[in-house]
Amino acid sequence: MKLSEFKSSYIEDIKQLFTKVFSDSEGQSEGELIGNLSNEIMTSTDTQDLYGFVAIENKKIIGSIFFTRLTFKNGINAFLLSPVAIHTSHQGKGIGQKLISFGIDHLKKNEVSIVFTYGDPSFYSKVGFNQITEKTAKAPFKLSQPEGWLAQSLVGDEIKPIAGKSSCVVAFNNPEIW
Repeated sequence: MKLSEFKSSYIEDIKQLFTKVFSDSEGQSEGELIGNLSNEIMTSTDTQDLYGFVAIENKKIIGSIFFTRLTFKNGINAFLLSPVAIHTSHQGKGIGQKLISFGIDHLKKNEVSIVFTYGDPSFYSKVGFNQITEKTAKAPFKLSQPEGWLAQSLVGDEIKPIAGKSSCVVAFNNPEIW
């Protein structure tokens, strides 16, 4: 398996991966929603606001993750990890964890201070994320599952409360996905 940055030539394959993975686990409408979200992330996000990574095996993309800028008024260099997809037939093998760790290492090299995500605490805790509340950092929209608001410091410091609201890239500017 090879881990690398995503390339624009991968856009259609990545969209299909997200659509299939989320259709398999959450139903077709969720699959289409997340497939379209991944496409919008790749096609509408400025390159300085986006990091994307893939896992490739036998010349096929079997996993993909994205980190997009999360902006706070204090100017902290923060990104949001979302979405993550590992091909259904490759799940449970640690590929997602390896891909996330690979991406986080890349962000550290680029002086990102904090990474946030919104998902399953039991999964993301395996790669260093801890639950936070909106007293620590406000999400861009009201969270439907506040227990899924997670963060990780990439500079070794405890995450101190960040004043003010956050804003996300255009692809996540939809309250329904929060």
